[in-house]
Amino acid sequence: MEHSRILLDYYDNLAIHYDENRFGNTYGQYIHQQEVKILTQILPSITTHNILDLGCGTGRLMAFANYGLDISPAMIQEAQAKFPNKYFSVGHAIKNDFKSHFFHTIFSFHVLMHQNQQETATILSEAYRLLKTGGQFIFDFPSDKRRKLVNHKAQNWHAANQFSLEQIKALTPTQWDFKQSYGLLFLPIHRVPKRFRSLLIPLDNILCQSFLQEYASYLIVVLTKK
Repeated sequence: MEHSRILLDYYDNLAIHYDENRFGNTYGQYIHQQEVKILTQILPSITTHNILDLGCGTGRLMAFANYGLDISPAMIQEAQAKFPNKYFSVGHAIKNDFKSHFFHTIFSFHVLMHQNQQETATILSEAYRLLKTGGQFIFDFPSDKRRKLVNHKAQNWHAANQFSLEQIKALTPTQWDFKQSYGLLFLPIHRVPKRFRSLLIPLDNILCQSFLQEYASYLIVVLTKK
C-alpha cells in the first residue's frame, strides 16, 4: 500500500503538467510515435471492441481505447476533459471494479516498469480476469538485457523494474499464449541533437523489429488469453 500511495501522490501532483513535461519534447514525441505505430498495427477497431487503457494517465493513447483506468484522480480528470464521451475510472491495475470477461483488449504502457515481479504477476492475473477468452494484453517494460548492457542503475522507485522476455514468459506459463514482442527506443537519442531525432525513427523501428530487439530500451509484449 505504501508503494501505491507514493505512485498516487507523484502522479496527482504531476497531472496538470504531465503532457508538457513528458511528451512536449522531442524525446517524448519520439517514443510516442513509436508506440502509436505499434498500437496501430495490433489493435482492432474500437467501434466494435471494448478496449481498456490500463494506466491511461492523461489520455495520451485514448484514441485507441474507449475505457481508461488510472490510480490518479487528477490524471483521470485531465483525460476526461480531453475525451468527454469515453468512460474513465479511478482504480488500481492490481484490482478494480470492472466486470470479468468484459474487454477484448487491454493495453498498459509505462505501468509495469513501476512494479516488482510479484506485482507484475498480480496485474497479469487481473488482466486475465478482465479479458474475454482470446483477448489480448499488450504491455511494455524496460528491457533487462539493455539495462545490463549499459549498466543502468535505478535511482529510486521510478521505472526501477526491468524484465527479459524469458522472465515474462515464466510468469505466464498456463494462462496465456505469447503472441508477439516489439522493441521500443533502440537508439540512444538523448545523445543526438534534437533537430535530428525525428529522422532516426525509421531506422530505430527497423532495429526494434530485428533479432536485436531485446537490446532496445523497452519491450512491448502481446499475450493472448487461453
